[in-house]
Amino acid sequence: MQSKKLFEKCYSFTRADEVKKAGIYPYFNPIEDSEGPEVHMNGKKVVMAGSNNYLGLTSHPKVKEAAIAAINKYGTSCSGSRYLTGTIDLHNELETKLAKFVGKEAALLFSTGYQAGQGVIAPLMGRHDYIISDRDNHASIQTSNMLAKGTFGTEILRYHHNDMEDLEKRLIQVKDKDGAKFIVTDGVFSTFGDIPDLPKIVELAKKYGAQTLVDDAHAFGVIGKGGRGTASEFGLDNDVDLIICTFSKTLASLGGFVAGEERVINYLKHHSPALIFSASPTPASVAAALAALDILIEHPELVKQLNDNADYVRQGLISMGYNVYPSRTAIVSIIIDNDNKGFELWKGLYDAGVFVNVFVPPAAPPGIAMMRNSFMASHRKEHLDVILDKYHEIGKRLEII
Repeated sequence: MQSKKLFEKCYSFTRADEVKKAGIYPYFNPIEDSEGPEVHMNGKKVVMAGSNNYLGLTSHPKVKEAAIAAINKYGTSCSGSRYLTGTIDLHNELETKLAKFVGKEAALLFSTGYQAGQGVIAPLMGRHDYIISDRDNHASIQTSNMLAKGTFGTEILRYHHNDMEDLEKRLIQVKDKDGAKFIVTDGVFSTFGDIPDLPKIVELAKKYGAQTLVDDAHAFGVIGKGGRGTASEFGLDNDVDLIICTFSKTLASLGGFVAGEERVINYLKHHSPALIFSASPTPASVAAALAALDILIEHPELVKQLNDNADYVRQGLISMGYNVYPSRTAIVSIIIDNDNKGFELWKGLYDAGVFVNVFVPPAAPPGIAMMRNSFMASHRKEHLDVILDKYHEIGKRLEII
């Protein structure tokens, strides 16, 4: 009989089966229709408190109409990479608008946000260069770091999460080295919703001759002037070298971008495998993102509404006695003692008509679970009150609060 050593880890993985058998499996639930704050799942209506649709634009009529019009004009696919036959005028238009919005000379689109992380960091690095990266950075950044290390021998130095003393220690380690130094951080960290000490990061970058990259996936449309992100939040628009972001949150679509100096963007256009060897973002995706960006520019008050909604629930959960991780963004995370208790709370909330995300290790720190709530500008007070009411009811029943 042929050996299947490669698959032994697959056969021995039973944790998901155990959770399914217990009736508390929280993943891969299909959404049957969605109007944003409320969705239908498995035949019932639930209040959505786990989506990254921060401004609620995925169901906005103008966004949907733009996507449909683009399909009618260009078809469903560009059928090639941007490098060859896959560029349409909408790509160029969106790049110009995004660069202007975040205050950079140029921008470049990628087919997914994940590819934006992979497609920017590794192509810029070389054998004797150094990436100094927050330990809690996005998975796409971690993957790109490993790609740079494996391909070029770039050295990766990871500093403790948002620990500026540890960051400086790493920079001191390499300050006399000849290679380039690249500090990489999330703008809003996706698990806890906290914001890095960007002023200190920029200060250290200047002190030790490093460049900076901020991943604004969860910051774009959430913080900063008019939703312009983390650099804008701190008045450091001209001090951060590169900004990367996804379309799948605020911009109500699929794709990603990087923005920075024109010469850097030009280099990436001709040296990033994630761009050159991927089919370009589809016409519908680009048109939807363009429409969403226009709405954000025209209605900056949506950013305040989003943050007011998140803070309303945050304060309510804290007053109940939940262990809420401190943040001031759209992400409101509750720390739970263990993953079984997290699964039970998720199931109780879901049965009561509220959908949230439960994170367990390795997405959460070892030994705990997290209820990761995320809010939208389109949540109404009655939605938020339902969420709070069910958290109170189920939390009491499970003796979490």
